[in-house]
Amino acid sequence: MPVKLAWPSKAAPAQAETAAVEDVVAQIAKLETKAREYYELFLRATAECENIRRRAQDNVAMAHKFEIENFAAHLLHVPDSLLASLADGSGDIAKLREGVELTARQLNYAFEKGKILELNPVGKTFDPYRHQAISMVPSEQEPNTVVAVLQFHLALR
Repeated sequence: MPVKLAWPSKAAPAQAETAAVEDVVAQIAKLETKAREYYELFLRATAECENIRRRAQDNVAMAHKFEIENFAAHLLHVPDSLLASLADGSGDIAKLREGVELTARQLNYAFEKGKILELNPVGKTFDPYRHQAISMVPSEQEPNTVVAVLQFHLALR
């Protein structure tokens, strides 16, 4: 029985190659579409992050403004008390002392509401990074201990 050999035609590989190219072109088009979608999502996410950052900055600025206004409102009574004590011409030292004590309480109340603490290092070890020494005095306390304060410092809580 004779065997007949068939050679593939030249049209078949060309058609297969064309189909493969078309398939690759279609895949590229799909991938480009996906890439555009992801790029748009990226741009939107970036814009949203920028908006969140700006809103946070605005909120912080408003909070600072509100805190300053609130602190200033608590301080309003202090100058009134000081002016009243200066205007007192009676010469009564006890009355003047009472007025100064009242003014000091008003100021302490304003500091308390403003979350400001008075730092009092008396009895603590001298820290050259936080304290300024005026002089050294003999004392029964440990060396380098703060024994007196001339000016208090304030700190935020």
